[in-house]
Amino acid sequence: MGPGVLAQVGGTAAAADFSNDTWWIVAIKAVGIVVFLLTSVLFAIWFERKVVARMQIRPGPNVHGPFGLLQSLADAMKLLVKEDMNVKAADKVVYIVAPMISVFASLLIFAVIPLGPAVNIFGVVTPLQLTDFPVAVLYILAAASFGVYGIVLGGWSSGSTYPLLGGVRSTAQVISYELAMGLSLVSVFLLAGSMSTSQIVGSQQQIWWFIPLLPAFVIYFISMVGEVNRLPFDLPEAEGELVSGFMTEYSSMKFAWFFLAEYINMLNVSAIATTLFFGGWRAPWPLSAINDGMFNEGWWPVLWFLAKLWFFMFLFVWIRGTLLRFRYDQFMAFGWKVLIPVALAWIVAVAIIQGVRQFTDVDLRTLLIGLAVAALVVVGITFLLPERRRPEPERPDEPEVLDAFAAGYPVPPLPGQVLPPSPRRARLAEQRAQDAGDGPTGTATITAAGPAPDGTTDDTDGEEEVPRG
Repeated sequence: MGPGVLAQVGGTAAAADFSNDTWWIVAIKAVGIVVFLLTSVLFAIWFERKVVARMQIRPGPNVHGPFGLLQSLADAMKLLVKEDMNVKAADKVVYIVAPMISVFASLLIFAVIPLGPAVNIFGVVTPLQLTDFPVAVLYILAAASFGVYGIVLGGWSSGSTYPLLGGVRSTAQVISYELAMGLSLVSVFLLAGSMSTSQIVGSQQQIWWFIPLLPAFVIYFISMVGEVNRLPFDLPEAEGELVSGFMTEYSSMKFAWFFLAEYINMLNVSAIATTLFFGGWRAPWPLSAINDGMFNEGWWPVLWFLAKLWFFMFLFVWIRGTLLRFRYDQFMAFGWKVLIPVALAWIVAVAIIQGVRQFTDVDLRTLLIGLAVAALVVVGITFLLPERRRPEPERPDEPEVLDAFAAGYPVPPLPGQVLPPSPRRARLAEQRAQDAGDGPTGTATITAAGPAPDGTTDDTDGEEEVPRG
């Protein structure tokens, strides 16, 4: 890495200039963002179904419109005209407002995402960004947190068990993974020297931050999948155990609002990853070096931004078609015991590197090589440590004999329980032994129902030698 890496310590890139904006320019930008998000959701639904179909070796949508592009529009029209059901036990006001909260919060985030540099719109030179301010990334985190209230309130207000469990799961999930997400962004602030999205994009002229901050980027990527409730982290709406989770009691357009918010949030977190780690609207190398950066001017940067955005959308779909859903305990343990400690350790490492570089003349390359060697030594030591094995649970010497008909109806035995010997089976075994016997003084082997050595009951349980005669 050259001297441009981490060069923004003590100084930040120039922020976007909105001084020429008029009210109608702001209105055009706002309407453009809403139209872009709505059309992108329709395309994303088609894109996801088409990509998953290709992964499963089937055609996917291919009837409505060219290449099936109008399938999403047909699905949206179906939801619009579908019968709207209301639950009697629901809290009517909160039940209706909850999906609106999710959609409203999801539409807020793109207001501070820079789609490109300053361009000429109807004679006015203005940045391709609705607004920006010094703590724009904190605004993004706040808007993302606010959107979760829609899921929680929707699950609580439905007056049903499964939606309530989905809402509770969502609360725990957001608390866990937003902590890891926020911590992963701190190292970006340290390097860029700002929380303004336009300044963070400007600070990536020499190198995109995902290269020197690869651990932080990996933590953010995992956290953003958990943040938007996508596989393998879609625990709040897991069909296997919660029917449809917090959306179980919603239908028609109210269900469509939740559906819309989920896909807009996928676009939001992809845009954040693009802005903070992948250079934002800046062209990839070597295009950025052609003709003094001609591809970083005008309307070209919008193309690069959209290409990076849809790269992350493809990763969402790829993960959905590849991985299975986590168990809830695995999911929470991964967030609290892996992501958050690693994110904290990475922040400390970046802060130490920045402090050493600021107050000493140590070469950055030498410092990074030294840290890499130290990390390899630590990893090597972990391989040499003996493996700790969990002690096996103690088993009772004699399993409990269960009276299966004690409650009036048969119940199966639990672990550690066995059924009593079957009198009918013992009589049949004795009869067969007598028929095949070799005399009154001989012995024969008969089978009696009883517990196996491992505490279970089997049709061929232990054999017992009994005298004849």
